[in-house]
Amino acid sequence: MDSLDLIQTFREVARRGSFSAAARALDMSPANVSKYVAALEARFGVRLFNRTTRKVSLTDAGQLLYERSGPVLELVQLTTGELLERATRPSGRLTLSASHPLMQTPVPALLGRFLAQHPAVSLQLHITNRLVDLVEEGVDVALRVGPIPDAGIIVRKLMRVGFSVAATPAYWRAHGTPAHPRELAAHRTLSMSLYGQAPAWQFVENGRPLAVPLHPLVDATDIAPLLTMALQDLGVVFLATTAIARHLDSGALVPVLADYVPKDVWLYAAYAQRRHNSAALAALLAFMERETRALEPLAGVSAPP
Repeated sequence: MDSLDLIQTFREVARRGSFSAAARALDMSPANVSKYVAALEARFGVRLFNRTTRKVSLTDAGQLLYERSGPVLELVQLTTGELLERATRPSGRLTLSASHPLMQTPVPALLGRFLAQHPAVSLQLHITNRLVDLVEEGVDVALRVGPIPDAGIIVRKLMRVGFSVAATPAYWRAHGTPAHPRELAAHRTLSMSLYGQAPAWQFVENGRPLAVPLHPLVDATDIAPLLTMALQDLGVVFLATTAIARHLDSGALVPVLADYVPKDVWLYAAYAQRRHNSAALAALLAFMERETRALEPLAGVSAPP
């Protein structure tokens, strides 16, 4: 028997001063009420009630339990209500992980719109290019671009992400326009790679992956400075189309090698649990899936068939 059930039965007997009255209030048999109280007394090793044929009263131990158990049960009931609410109404704090490059896309604006629609939800954002362990680090959902190496997590496709290789017109005039990705090895490239990774850009040729090792002018762990430097005519960038869309539209950056840029790159939402997810997480996943699909034309890709 659950301790909370035992204590709730005990408190009902104490309030009503009668086993039979408590049984009627709890829709239980008097025998079960007596059994619950006896189990509680056996568990604590003390007598909780003084019993006569006409009256039931609390012992000193019973009075102590009655006084101390009230706030505990109130807290349990309050917590139960809040947990049920979080299971049915989006509320509470979600921990979300995303990479620095994603912060240069419409993703932050989407998260802001989600929060505006669900004012009872708050976000803890972990912005890192490191691949986080969802379970170990207590992350509810991670937004990731590209392949998902962890087979133990659940992924949901959100949208295809377009990329562009680009530089300013002045840079292309000074250094020439490459006709093949391998020619980029001789160019002044502005790349992003994590600590310990050899700088390289990934392309596709005749349906097969093509990795091009780089000798970059600048290799950074974040994309933030790369766009600024590219606009200073310093070199070539390979970035998400949404991150440089206005510069492509204005002609400040000119894309090249479009036929070699991967077309089947996806933004994923990765999470660890399929069952018993909170209403807040379910709402976020549904919102992101719906809203990101509408952004695909802006991301430099066509909508999936």
